[in-house]
Amino acid sequence: MNLYSQEKPNIIFILADDLGYGDLSCYGAKDLKTPQIDKLTQHGVKFTRAYANSTVCSPSRASILTGNYPDMVGVPGVIRDMPDNTWGNLKDDVITLPEALQKLNYNTALIGKWHLGYKSPDLPNNRGFDYFKGFVGDMMDDYYTHKRAGVNWMRENAREINPNGHATDLFTNWTLDYLQKQKKSDKPFFLFLTYNAPHDPVQPPMEWLNSIQKREKNTPLKRQKMIAFVEHLDFNIGRILEHLKRTQLDKNTIVVFTSDNGGALNYGANNQPFSGGKGDMLEGGIRIPCIVKLPNQSISRVIDTPLLLMDFYPTLLKFAGEGEINSELPSRSIVPLHGLTNSEDSRNMVWVRREGHKFGGRAYYTISDGRYKLLQNNPFSEYKLFDLVHDPKETIPLDNPQIKQKLKKALAKHIQTAGSISWQ
Repeated sequence: MNLYSQEKPNIIFILADDLGYGDLSCYGAKDLKTPQIDKLTQHGVKFTRAYANSTVCSPSRASILTGNYPDMVGVPGVIRDMPDNTWGNLKDDVITLPEALQKLNYNTALIGKWHLGYKSPDLPNNRGFDYFKGFVGDMMDDYYTHKRAGVNWMRENAREINPNGHATDLFTNWTLDYLQKQKKSDKPFFLFLTYNAPHDPVQPPMEWLNSIQKREKNTPLKRQKMIAFVEHLDFNIGRILEHLKRTQLDKNTIVVFTSDNGGALNYGANNQPFSGGKGDMLEGGIRIPCIVKLPNQSISRVIDTPLLLMDFYPTLLKFAGEGEINSELPSRSIVPLHGLTNSEDSRNMVWVRREGHKFGGRAYYTISDGRYKLLQNNPFSEYKLFDLVHDPKETIPLDNPQIKQKLKKALAKHIQTAGSISWQ
């Protein structure tokens, strides 16, 4: 492959699972070291107001792949292999990001966690990925056996596989194999690399935990395990970045690194400086680390403009040469990444989660115009209004009926529209 004559960039989109906003050293972590991910910020773009499209896994993944709100594509909640407790089904007629990139002559691959369906026609190869090697399910009960409730959900395309090793190491090894094969292709590639880590069970390799216990002796065990887990993930991402540099693929490859939602506080995650965590509509549950490294970018940049994960759909298609993108999509191209000044007007952003368990299948929503946020943190709580500029920790509800009513009206319109979309 001629790296210098290939016009369209390769794209590697790396998605961590339940990574807290404050669990990277480049985002302020004091007890945790992530030098490899930090390197992306040294010559890349760091976003301080990136948001997941939901506070749980499946909806955010659906938004990345469709450029739409999750409830508008049939995934308002977590998809499970449990008929009585599954809350989504990705619409069959939606054009996914890999499908759109295939039309632009891209090779497409998913390595890692899928979590958007367990059977055909809802598997990665049905939804635009030429190649899939990874985990179909929602979570692993063990990072070495890779099983969930006794079922092996590891697949290579449609074939069940039973590999040996820690899932984070395996996904990295498979990525390096895939990148090596892409050197023989004249086509650009899109690789969606979706780690399970640091989703529970928090299970770092023992040698990594031993090292952290020596370094962070006064830290509680739960936090020690999370630190080791994230640092092990960082090491593996470093293996990929080193391969890109050694093979000169970095000269024409966009690398995105982010998370599908906030960190789980009950497993030792850190979402500082914000309140809340995974499952919450507070900032700690939906605000995520997000870094983009563009080819040959020589300076670091920090962007404070709000973005949603769904915004990567039009953004990456624009980099790939797509002229016309569905104007009905609510997602927006992240224009600063294209070297332009972000002069767009503010917009309303909506978050949704429908869930069983203690919520009985009810949905709860939050909406923000970028400054003001109307928040419902579970289906049974009242809506509260916060000013994110002056109160980012969301500690003092505002009494402003005019703004509250305006956001309520906009949210009601969204809920009404999404109500016509089947999720079963």
